[in-house]
Amino acid sequence: MKSLQSIVSSLLMGLFFSVPVQAADLLQIYREALEYDAQYGAARAAYVAAQERLPQGRAGLLPEINLVGIGQNQYVDTNFGPERLIRNRGITATATQPLIRIENFIIFEQSKNEVAQADAQFVTAAQDLILRVAQAYFDVLIAKINLEVVETQKKAIHEQLEQAKRNFEVGVATIVDTHEAQARFDLTLSQEIAARNTLEISQRTLQVLINRLPHDLQDASLDKVIADPLNLPHNGMEDWVQLAEEKNFLLRIQRIAYELSEQEIRRVKAGHYPTLDLVARYSNQTGVGGAFTGQGIDLVSKEIGLQLNVPIFQGFSVQSRVREALAKRDQARKELENVQRTTALQVRQNYLKVTNGIAQVKALKQALISSRSQLDSTVLGQEVGVRTEVDVLNAQQQYFSARRDLAQAYYDYLMARLQLKAEVGELDEDDLLEINALL
Repeated sequence: MKSLQSIVSSLLMGLFFSVPVQAADLLQIYREALEYDAQYGAARAAYVAAQERLPQGRAGLLPEINLVGIGQNQYVDTNFGPERLIRNRGITATATQPLIRIENFIIFEQSKNEVAQADAQFVTAAQDLILRVAQAYFDVLIAKINLEVVETQKKAIHEQLEQAKRNFEVGVATIVDTHEAQARFDLTLSQEIAARNTLEISQRTLQVLINRLPHDLQDASLDKVIADPLNLPHNGMEDWVQLAEEKNFLLRIQRIAYELSEQEIRRVKAGHYPTLDLVARYSNQTGVGGAFTGQGIDLVSKEIGLQLNVPIFQGFSVQSRVREALAKRDQARKELENVQRTTALQVRQNYLKVTNGIAQVKALKQALISSRSQLDSTVLGQEVGVRTEVDVLNAQQQYFSARRDLAQAYYDYLMARLQLKAEVGELDEDDLLEINALL
């Protein structure tokens, strides 16, 4: 498996892919989303910001240097003479090197965990982008297929309606056949309106990701749908669950959160501990003490020594913060348990979707072939007088439903493949390339 840093680097490099203007496939839509999706952009900015936690945490272990300059005029009025002007000028430099500050050491360790957590969160956001793009892309394709099915069905039913009217006029069919065809035609009109609305909504959902309305997407031909067994590195369901427990990024984030809560307890308790600093100070001033003596003097001082600070009483604030940190540690532990159980459940669900999806797609593909044969036979039977108009309409309905069901099952199967890889922390652009090839 790629290291976390290399994964993050490859995700950032994905921003430099060119954006095509022709009919877009799944991979091209994903590359557009890398640049335009606001949610992913926010995650990327949060990742960049989180990298600064490490130098901020390290700062507590490094020297602190301050420079203070003084420039003031003192007017001293005494009973022994006229008012005197004393110019006080000076500069003071102070350097402090922490020697023993337990809290600062813990803060530095926390900053390392916070950066690691941010890395995992960014990879999770990238995987989520892949899933959101794939789902939105498939939703558009499914909506298009559903609309095409309804339009084809409407055309066929309209032809059957016209035929039923003609047959009734010449006396070879009853008015019942005409009414039946008319009712089905009217129902199909309402289904067409709903299908167009669903397609519009799906396109608008994808527009949120790529900042443009997708009008032309490359889709899969149902005649070429394949569902070969997925080459899984682990065959058993429990093997996948174990893999997820080791590599799932949400679990990694929560484990780091629990470790941070443990470190926070130690950090808060450090409020009871003494601190020791090495302090060096240099001061060069003129006009010192003029307010008391009436005559300022020049003073240069150099100091170096140890500064010990021992906390005695702080109003029970440290004890309160310790109790708060303990409660948050318990919260983090329960949240970790919940994520572990949820992850195991989702792995099992997606594993079953993949394994069952293969069989379902094969069965529906065969059902589509059988429905096509049944439709052809029914049309032939209607021409020779052994089947009715209703039989033809029913056969058409079954055939169109089989096409829609096959498309839905196939895209669900592909999504389950992506989701399963995401649950075990291995979803990346290579998996999207593989899915794109299947389309």
